[in-house]
Amino acid sequence: MRILLLARYGRLGASSRVRFAQFLPHLKAAGHEVVSEPLFDDDYLTSLYDEGKRQTTAVLAAYANRLGVIRTRGHYDLVWMEKEALPWLPASFEAWLLRGGPPIVVDYDDAVFHRYDRHPSSLIRGMLSNKIDRVMEAAALVVAGNDYLAERAREAGARRVVVLPTVVDLDRYAAPPPKNDEPPVIGWIGTPLTGGYLAEIREVLAGFAETGAAKLVLIGAGDQVLPGMTAERLPWHEDSEAADIAKLDIGIMPIPDEPFERGKCGYKLIQYMAQARPVVASPVGVNVKLVNESRGGFLAGSAREWRDALSKLISDSDLRRRMGRDGRRTVQAKYCVDVIAPELIRLFREVAAQAPSARR
Repeated sequence: MRILLLARYGRLGASSRVRFAQFLPHLKAAGHEVVSEPLFDDDYLTSLYDEGKRQTTAVLAAYANRLGVIRTRGHYDLVWMEKEALPWLPASFEAWLLRGGPPIVVDYDDAVFHRYDRHPSSLIRGMLSNKIDRVMEAAALVVAGNDYLAERAREAGARRVVVLPTVVDLDRYAAPPPKNDEPPVIGWIGTPLTGGYLAEIREVLAGFAETGAAKLVLIGAGDQVLPGMTAERLPWHEDSEAADIAKLDIGIMPIPDEPFERGKCGYKLIQYMAQARPVVASPVGVNVKLVNESRGGFLAGSAREWRDALSKLISDSDLRRRMGRDGRRTVQAKYCVDVIAPELIRLFREVAAQAPSARR
């Protein structure tokens, strides 16, 4: 089977890397050819993270290239697409471009539909509020990272919806024993764009850091996140992220209880647990499921709950180790590539075989 992959980003984009790129070796091993054509390259994301703005010329060039790629879709058995083909353009235009081609499998790992239906501009809401619904409805299969996203797809009239969680490649996560250095290390991994969530617990983190009860490590946050906070700031690199997470004693994921955040897939929690590190997370969306089913940490919805949860883990190394082991076992059972890849390949084969003009 030949598959055209229309991801949003290259490997630098977390969603594209973990929802698509890490499955490519498994698809190849199963005898399938995947041609990857991301919309935006890594240079675009580097500029966005460093400067906080999108370059108009780069966006126009990306869209022009995507239009050319779409014209080649007839040479493939399946189109595997991240979220939508052309962001911020109407569903009718996208449907016209993709009409008559091979079946489409569209994947969602966040509530991108809320960028449209909750946009502050009434013009954008009027033009695009149902765009993702129409993309979901037209797809042969919607793959959703959690139940919140899957429910939206069903409400949109999607023909077939399957929940496949975001996962890690456990071969990259050796889960070395914690060093048990004092003070313990509280850590977070993300991008400058998501680092704003840490502001919710700034005072809690500052309290531990200033008293020396814990150290704070921020991976990928840049200098603009928590300015003035005493913290070790590590640049994010794909080759070093797992080793950097292993330096932590506790992993955190604060997010607000808002519609867009309810669609997140808890990837950083899964990364922490893969390295056998306990977690503290806001009780929002899939975070609740991940923490409750793994028993790998605590949920914290207020500053007091965050302070209490972190205090328990900081003061009890045995508790950290026990919760870390429980989290790791859950990832091994449910949230690793080796578990999900066979299911994804099976789904692709079914969708391609059911297409009217399926190539054998």
